Amino acid sequence: MDLYQRLGIARGASEAEIKKAYRSLAKQLHPDRNKDNPNAAKRFSEVTQAYDLLSDKDKRARYDRGEIDEEGNPKMPFGGGFGGDGYGGARPGAGANGGFEGFPGGFETGGAADLGDLFEGLFGAGNARQQRGGAGGFGNFRQRTRAPQKGEDIAYRLTVPFEDAATLKPQRITLADGKTIDLKLPKGLEEGSRIRLAGKGQQGPGGPGDGIVAISIAPHPFFTRDGTNIRLDLPVTLAEAVLGGKVKVPTPDGPVMLTVPKGSTSGKVLRIKERGFIDKSGKRGDQLVTLRIDVPAGDAKLEEFAAGWAGGGNPRASLGV
Repeated sequence: MDLYQRLGIARGASEAEIKKAYRSLAKQLHPDRNKDNPNAAKRFSEVTQAYDLLSDKDKRARYDRGEIDEEGNPKMPFGGGFGGDGYGGARPGAGANGGFEGFPGGFETGGAADLGDLFEGLFGAGNARQQRGGAGGFGNFRQRTRAPQKGEDIAYRLTVPFEDAATLKPQRITLADGKTIDLKLPKGLEEGSRIRLAGKGQQGPGGPGDGIVAISIAPHPFFTRDGTNIRLDLPVTLAEAVLGGKVKVPTPDGPVMLTVPKGSTSGKVLRIKERGFIDKSGKRGDQLVTLRIDVPAGDAKLEEFAAGWAGGGNPRASLGV
């Protein structure tokens, strides 16, 4: 099946339709949900490979033009080769004049005819000599054989908890063969990052393929990501804001004590250094804490105080009202 058939979509499908079809199939075929069905792992790998190519605009265009195959490999001239024998037709043999049958008039074995122009036209002057078999000429080209292919890659999707993504905590995953490994998360981890596991794919004549792990970072109930920084809205009492003091604040690495300055207003941002995400250079972002003053409802003493307090001025003066 071609790449579009693998995903069950038309050739003119939009990017959104491609993504929707892949997500639906990946959910059905994921190895974790089909441990007793080896065919599911193969189909999962096929649809993931199809999505990887079709979701890339450049690769999709090249595939639609017939320049690359379903594996993303460049196609050979003349539709993938020179026929079953590498010569585009019947197997050539010695002609009456010592040449090759299947070519008009034959070519003398003594090398009177130079095939350099032909191969330079097909492969470019830079590597035509290599395609002809080096110094041995056209005779060596006939002996070239395709190297055994490695097995197909197996695609995995791993959802990483928010705190683990920030601290790069290793994640334990189960592979298609049932084995478990502790996966080390790389610096610069982002939503959609891919990690290659060498030799963890399907077995093939040329050795095993690789495992490709696509990372998804789980949302958090109160942390949000802002580049390499992490943001948090922190409720504080009116007394803590007016009088100042130390309060306990959650971070991906565990709670820490934060000093709230005396006279803080709601919306004030405080910084806790190096409690964010780690970039590719190893530098870690910060945690930005926005204070939100929590005023309790129905507090009689607070209402009595506010009724008799004439201070505060006009906090809306900067708005012109």
